[in-house]
Amino acid sequence: MNFWQNFKRDFLVKFWAPIPAVIALGILSAYYFGITGTYWAVTGEFTRWGGHILEAFGVDLSTWGYYKIMNMDGNIFTRIDGVMIIGMFAGCIAAAFWGNNVKLRMPVSSTRVYQALIGGIIAGFGARLGMGCNLASFFTGIPQFSFHAWMFTLAMILGVYLGAKFSLLPFFQSKIKLKKVSCSKELHTDKKRVNNLFKLGSIVFIAVLLWAVYLIFVQGSTKLGMAMLFGSAFGLAIAKAQICFTSAFRDIFTTGRSQMAKAIVIGMVVATIGVFSYITMGQPAKIMWAGPNAIIGGVLFGFGIVLAGGCECGWMYRAVEGQVHFWVVGIGNVIGSTLLAFVWDDLSLQLATSWPKINLLESFGNYGGLFLNYGLLVLLFILILVLEKRYLKKSINR
Repeated sequence: MNFWQNFKRDFLVKFWAPIPAVIALGILSAYYFGITGTYWAVTGEFTRWGGHILEAFGVDLSTWGYYKIMNMDGNIFTRIDGVMIIGMFAGCIAAAFWGNNVKLRMPVSSTRVYQALIGGIIAGFGARLGMGCNLASFFTGIPQFSFHAWMFTLAMILGVYLGAKFSLLPFFQSKIKLKKVSCSKELHTDKKRVNNLFKLGSIVFIAVLLWAVYLIFVQGSTKLGMAMLFGSAFGLAIAKAQICFTSAFRDIFTTGRSQMAKAIVIGMVVATIGVFSYITMGQPAKIMWAGPNAIIGGVLFGFGIVLAGGCECGWMYRAVEGQVHFWVVGIGNVIGSTLLAFVWDDLSLQLATSWPKINLLESFGNYGGLFLNYGLLVLLFILILVLEKRYLKKSINR
């Protein structure tokens, strides 16, 4: 077997180990911040999509305060976040096609459809109320040294716990009856289909790389081109390693598994020092309000992603794999985000904008803030271990 066949099998076809993939995401997110000046985030752009849809139906958004914050200038092809998400979808598509992991899968029941839609709406609303989802207010928010991200994270864990308990109610259990079979069924692999999908995945990946080169060298837009490249890398990594922030914390409360949650904390540890380096060189951190919005938004987001069965980036790679359930989750996210924009002017003063933006580096000094952030990450890691041990102890005693 030659080098290409080994490489193809080990890195393009097979799934990746989660810990190295999450560490890579931490490194990528730090460089992404340094190059583009923003963090890896998706729900802000989803809110803009909802705004563009409203504008298409004649709604005037000029007086909506949230869209003044979000900046509706341009479109998905001219905004950094928009181009990055295009890259993410391309990376997810390439990963799914390379791994022959594409099949149209319908929801098993109407209850699951309602869960996907309602959970997606709650998660989208909570994410934008908290000024970020599991990315902007957690995975890349904490390395930005924004205290609001810590408030959101702890509230999100509580929301995940409540969502896990709620989703285990009998009403949500599948009514599908299992059928007993007398013998195993031999699986057949359509090699022609597998090869065609691999070629399609390669075409998509090459196309997005060429698009990035065009943006950088022809249009002269380095930031957009780099957003496309980083987006495709983000999408490829989350799809190949099946990284899901929902299951990372939900599984602690439902099965006692904590591997993904611990990997995510390690990824943030790596990202923190990279972001810190860029901040000390003059790149301004993105700090949000540390108000009740972060707590309420975190609880709603955590509850919503568990009810829906997927978070704001997890649904993306599952949707391109053909899981229709997650198409509905994505639609719900856009609806929920847009709904928050609609009510923002009535909520913002009490819940967000009258509260301070707390930058740990400014409050405790550069190195004081750095060590505090690392100390809190250590405590988060310990909390995960404690929750895991608590679950396993309860399981033994049952």
